[in-house]
Amino acid sequence: MKICRYVIRDASSPMPSPRYGLIEGENVVEISGLPWGQWTRGARSAHLADVRLLAPVEPSKIVCVGRNYAAHAAELGNEVPKEPLIFLKPSTSIIGPDEPVILAKYSKRVEHEGELALVIGRRCAHLLDTDDALSFVLGYTCLNDVTARDLQISDVQFTRAKGFDTFCPVGPYIETDLNPANVLVETHVNGARRQSGSTALMIYPVPYLVRWVSRMMTLLPGDVIAAGTPAGVGPLVAGDTVEVSVAGIGVLRNPVHAPQA
Repeated sequence: MKICRYVIRDASSPMPSPRYGLIEGENVVEISGLPWGQWTRGARSAHLADVRLLAPVEPSKIVCVGRNYAAHAAELGNEVPKEPLIFLKPSTSIIGPDEPVILAKYSKRVEHEGELALVIGRRCAHLLDTDDALSFVLGYTCLNDVTARDLQISDVQFTRAKGFDTFCPVGPYIETDLNPANVLVETHVNGARRQSGSTALMIYPVPYLVRWVSRMMTLLPGDVIAAGTPAGVGPLVAGDTVEVSVAGIGVLRNPVHAPQA
C-alpha cells in the first residue's frame, strides 16, 4: 500500500488543504483520518497528474543514524561506531518531492546523503530485544539527509550542518509493503549515479535501530528514523537535480537552488 500526502492542483484555490490518500495505479484515493490511526477509505479520487505530492509525514522528530555503513564511515575518515550514532534533524527541515533544496549561504560544501527512512506507526518506548520492532513501523520512504559538510567538520556535532530549512527531503510516499533487510539505496545527481548500496550492508539493521532509539526517546506515530547512507556522498551545487531511490519504493527528486539573499 502506498500512502501519500497531497493537494489538488486547483488554480481557483491558492491555499488548498493537504490530504492523505492511497496511490492506486494512476489515481489517488482520499482517506479520512491519519494513516497511522483510525482511517477510512473516502469516495473522492483524483488523477495523479492533477495532484501535487507533499512530504508524506509531519513528524514530531526526525532521528538520523550516522555512519551506519562501514564504507561511508571510511570515506569520511571515521571509525565504525560501537553503538548506533544518532542525531536529530528539526521538522522544519522537511520538504517534499520536487521542492527545492536551498543551499546554505553559510556553507561552501553541501552534500547529499540518500537513505532509507522508516515511519513509525504506533507509540513505542523501551522496547525489549524480544519485541517485534517492525510491528511498530507503518512503512518506509526515501530521505535525503542533506548536510553542510564543512560545518559538520568545524562544529563537530551535527545540529547546524544537518538542520537548515529544506535539508530533509522526504517522499514521494510511504510504502507499507517492504522488507527493509535487503533493498538497494541509490542517489543520482543530474542522472549520474553517486551512491549505491544495499541495506544488507547496514551495521545496525532496521529492527535494531527501532529498539535502540526507543530506549532513548519515545517514538510517536508519524516520527521518522533515517537509517544511514551508503558510501558515495558528494557535493550539490545550484542547478543540480538530486534523486534518491529505494528499490520497492520509488524516487524522491528535488532541484537544488542557490542560497537565498
